[in-house]
Amino acid sequence: MSTEIEKQEKDLVVSVGPTEVKLALMENHKLIEYNRESSQGHSYSVGDVFLGKVKKVMPALNAAFVDIGDTKEAFIHYLDLGLYFHSFDAFVKKSNQNCDLKQLYSSIPIGPALEKEGHIENELQVGQMLICQIVKEPISTKGSRLTAEISLAGRNIVLLPFAQKVSVSSKISSKEERKRLETLVRNILPHNYGAIIRTASEGKNAAVLVAEAKSLIEKWEDSWKQIARCKSVELLFTEYSKTTTMLRDLLNDTFTNIYVDDEKVYEETKKYISLISPEQEKIVKLYEGKEPIFDHFEVTRQIKSSFGKVVPMRQGAYLVIESTEAMNVIDVNSGTRAKTSDYEQNVFEVNKIAAEEIARQLRLRDMGGIIIVDFIDMDSQEHRNELHKYMMNLMASDRAKHNVLPLTKFGLMQITRQRIRPVTEINTQEQCPLCHGTGKVASSVVIDEQIERKLAYYVTEKGCREFTLKVSPILGAYLSRGLWNNSYLSKWKKKYKCKIKLIEDTGLSVLQYEFYDSEGELLE
Repeated sequence: MSTEIEKQEKDLVVSVGPTEVKLALMENHKLIEYNRESSQGHSYSVGDVFLGKVKKVMPALNAAFVDIGDTKEAFIHYLDLGLYFHSFDAFVKKSNQNCDLKQLYSSIPIGPALEKEGHIENELQVGQMLICQIVKEPISTKGSRLTAEISLAGRNIVLLPFAQKVSVSSKISSKEERKRLETLVRNILPHNYGAIIRTASEGKNAAVLVAEAKSLIEKWEDSWKQIARCKSVELLFTEYSKTTTMLRDLLNDTFTNIYVDDEKVYEETKKYISLISPEQEKIVKLYEGKEPIFDHFEVTRQIKSSFGKVVPMRQGAYLVIESTEAMNVIDVNSGTRAKTSDYEQNVFEVNKIAAEEIARQLRLRDMGGIIIVDFIDMDSQEHRNELHKYMMNLMASDRAKHNVLPLTKFGLMQITRQRIRPVTEINTQEQCPLCHGTGKVASSVVIDEQIERKLAYYVTEKGCREFTLKVSPILGAYLSRGLWNNSYLSKWKKKYKCKIKLIEDTGLSVLQYEFYDSEGELLE
């Protein structure tokens, strides 16, 4: 199964609006990930680095609450201060506008390492300033989760200020390549810097790694002036935009196209691709079609069908998804599906279809925490084991850390998935055009009186004498029933001395009607 996933083509569709940028990742034209990023003001996102101020120290929790400018105070645990917190702390306290910040940074010793069994009150005091980074976005009533161990992620390298270690991704298996990369990066990095070498760096030449390390170091050093100048709460720097973050983490040979409908974002994306993967610059394309980009690539339709409480699947099966504060619950239903007369085999097939959709939904909605899946009961232990393995294979391509447990005797599967931001929720319901959201409609007995009042208004007030009246087939039959001279339509024509053309439209609800003038314009 994993080889199938690797071979799938990927398209990234970027829709730029006046207030937000929407990103849709498609695999074989099927929506897999959906992200939105506000283009107005700042939202507190994973990777953002702040100069924060300690507001409360909680010895009982061995943690502290930190003001980073958000309405909800952020949370930092003692174990999230990092091994070399004292080095960051010394840099914040000693930095000022009159000193040479580069010399100060390189002169600060790394260590001693923070004790594992230490206490927060010995390290932080109320009012103390500290450099911190968001690792988990605000969710519900909780503020952001922070770390004081700062990292700057690039495509090939993750830069670690005030660190000494250079580690290589375990996914790079070649010993020679691991040694080459480690030696190369050690020679690139200045004093007091460490790094994590990512899988994407495999086979990259020195020039690419030098350029990336230089840009990450510049980004970190550019924040020093703010630290030295201002000892109040401030955003030091942010992660890249979600477009570039997604490209940084996901870009590989399977990406076929990146479509962008805004020229400025198109140029930014093309520039970023040319830096991290020059050979793929040609896959970035500017969309100039007349219809909205999400409609053209059928993203809108997939959003409408995928984000509801009930999610339809192939051959009549469907999921019911409920998200609560404590956990997410998914119920699998077979609908009317019956492919064979073998009940056990039918249930196994439905559960496999459901597993595919569930793996997609977890990524699409970015569901985290505890997920309980109520699969349809299966008697065969072999099928239960197979389903567990199948689910693990489907989840293998998910970037979020996760754990899939075997089915319980009640047919429940427990999944834990890293939660770093709130679940993506989109309201897929629309207001009823007939009752306008009130849940009440006018009595069908007086519908003819309503239509006549509208007709009288258009004739007397607007001066219209020729109309097209669109109605549902049921209402059309009611208005034209009886002999020609006795139907409602014939009476209205005589009474108001006007022409009325009746058109029956199956797209209208039972009592819905619309008046159009002789030019075909809808009358309000």
